[in-house]
Amino acid sequence: MKRIVFTGIILIAMVVLTAFSVTAYGFLDPKHDTGLLLCTAGLWLLFALAVILLKKVPTRAAIVLVVAGSVLIGGAAMAGPPNTSTDSARYAWDGIVQDAGISPYAYVPVADELAHLRTDWLFPTPRENADGTHTCFEPRTHKTSGIPSGDPLCTAINRSKVNTIYPPTSELYFAGVRFLVPTTAAYWPLQLTGLLLSVGITVLLITAMRRRGIDPRWAALWAWSPLVATEAVTNSHVDVLGGLLVVVATLAVSRGFRFRGGIALGAAIAAKLIPVIAAPALLKKQPWKVILAAVATFALLYVPYVLATGVGVLGYLPGYLSEEGYESGNRFALIGLVVPKSAALVVAALLIALTAALVWWKTDPLRPWFGQLIMIGTVLLIVSPRYPWYALLLVPFIAMTGRWEWFAVPLALTARLLAPMPGITATAVGTAVFVVVAVTCYRQKWIPRARRLVTKR
Repeated sequence: MKRIVFTGIILIAMVVLTAFSVTAYGFLDPKHDTGLLLCTAGLWLLFALAVILLKKVPTRAAIVLVVAGSVLIGGAAMAGPPNTSTDSARYAWDGIVQDAGISPYAYVPVADELAHLRTDWLFPTPRENADGTHTCFEPRTHKTSGIPSGDPLCTAINRSKVNTIYPPTSELYFAGVRFLVPTTAAYWPLQLTGLLLSVGITVLLITAMRRRGIDPRWAALWAWSPLVATEAVTNSHVDVLGGLLVVVATLAVSRGFRFRGGIALGAAIAAKLIPVIAAPALLKKQPWKVILAAVATFALLYVPYVLATGVGVLGYLPGYLSEEGYESGNRFALIGLVVPKSAALVVAALLIALTAALVWWKTDPLRPWFGQLIMIGTVLLIVSPRYPWYALLLVPFIAMTGRWEWFAVPLALTARLLAPMPGITATAVGTAVFVVVAVTCYRQKWIPRARRLVTKR
């Protein structure tokens, strides 16, 4: 009983601190927002303590705590607007445009053709200064101008002069969410949907774990994770949808439903492309079924958008990859330290290909979540994106396997976002690699075996 009470107290503390962090601090300014960094560190410490206490809680009570914590912590994450990303503003805009019967790939957000769709919370009126210039005072907004009119504008939409980057599953999701609310509704509709998706993954994990003889307490690694609350709910990143679809695909394939798994995988890839890295762990047996279903689903989802917009469906993807430094090799945190930047992309591609081959070869088709953990986690370490929400694809498989050491990966990416100082990225990613390798060696008893050999000598 004491364990239940203590665990509940820690969860309440997480709820309070989550709500405080999203209301007390405005949009992220890495130069000054040490408060948000401290709150985040505190949440991760409370999370670790709660998971440790949960081990001794009876199973039924633990399941109640896991689900309740998922709902309450996620609900607290809705207490304020997005605090580290403006991506959900683009999501909302794409949904509004589609619900008006216009392809989201047809025009850039500041196009004059879409002026009649602009809302005050996405396009607040700029303030004119005495010298005739204009200033944007609303948080999460920047100054821009209409195309082709050149009229001064303020907008909360990032990259407002380029076409959307998001694939069709995401676009259908955005349209569906915004269809249910008026255009004046700001960030909460996507936050609420993110909460529902995150709780849905919690329930799905618990159900799958119980069926497969896995301790359902491990679902807390997803349900209570500060990363999930922040990135799936507060910032409403669509990666949570991709994560849900990949979990569905993985569970389906593990039960022999390869066509169904392929459909879910294709839809996940059509949500944000990066879920393609989940494919190798699903191709051990009868891979053609998974591949055929995934490719067909991906293509069918694109058909209506291609018919409406043609090659414009590529959006800003090529420009995004260049902007993020992947073409130049600048974005690979560890690889760039040991090879010339001009060769970093090739080395990264070779490492990813080697990892994919090993995962395909070694994955148990009845337990593909281990392969997913290795594949997704390793790719994130190699690619080292500056956005922690990419790790939403990884966390469900940390939960399914109980390999908590892989949380070093989202922690490294979070450090990169909240403390973007020189050397932080390489140090954080390098530390994550060390933690994963060290704990994995310990799990395999390599370290005790080595100690015995030294003792004998």
